Amino acid sequence: MNVRAIFIDMDGTLLKASNYISRRNMEAIYGLINQGVKVFLATGRHYEVTAPYHKEIGLRTPMICLNGAAIHDAETGKAKQMKTVRLDEERFHHLTAENPFNVIIHTANGLYCKETNEEIDYWTKVGKMPPRYIGDLRQANYQDVLKYSVRTGSPSPKISALFKKEAEVIDWNDGFELVAPNVSKWSAIKSLLTEFQFSPNEVLAIGDGPNDIEMLRSVGTGVAMGNASEEVKAAADFVTGHHENDGLAEFIERYLLKTYESYAI
Repeated sequence: MNVRAIFIDMDGTLLKASNYISRRNMEAIYGLINQGVKVFLATGRHYEVTAPYHKEIGLRTPMICLNGAAIHDAETGKAKQMKTVRLDEERFHHLTAENPFNVIIHTANGLYCKETNEEIDYWTKVGKMPPRYIGDLRQANYQDVLKYSVRTGSPSPKISALFKKEAEVIDWNDGFELVAPNVSKWSAIKSLLTEFQFSPNEVLAIGDGPNDIEMLRSVGTGVAMGNASEEVKAAADFVTGHHENDGLAEFIERYLLKTYESYAI
């Protein structure tokens, strides 16, 4: 398998449910780096809660954040690329404000949300940046939106479908996300392929969520985690183990790492 670059999703792939990187996953990634493979993170998270893990691994590659809406420089953290999404705000808030949904708005300047929760508290702890606003988002003064996240608590394809003319829609089991049209992790990967002069056939991507489907289908080798849905698995070339059982490392060790004997040849 001729792989020169690997793009790794974070939640449900690199990380345990408890938000840490296992030693086995870390060592597998180090093995790839030692072989000259470029390792990238490609996540739905915003930069502030991606960067600490990027630093922990010691990566020097750009970070794909917010499902491809932003690419951040490894050294400075500055955005190399941002794709903003424009909705009819009055219509959006009419559909979401009167319902018991939490709405999280990721902007170029920080996070705005209807209410805080355990996940946002974790983001604040790790990213050292609390939300800029918590409350009725119709009163919030935000701009340059990169991603809207609507947490309905259950699959809501009928509601999310109402935004398909304005945005790229990603449906989750607990709601949906909206980014700019034609924005995805794959669209961000394509721009990095040009920069690093890789062909798609030399790229492997691994993930578990609906926001990973396009990149799994489009790269040379797509790998779905064992904890992924059947739809995600169907988009991949391989299925590895569960993220709680180091499925990332399992695949790397089995298919990508050269043996000590190969080094000696």
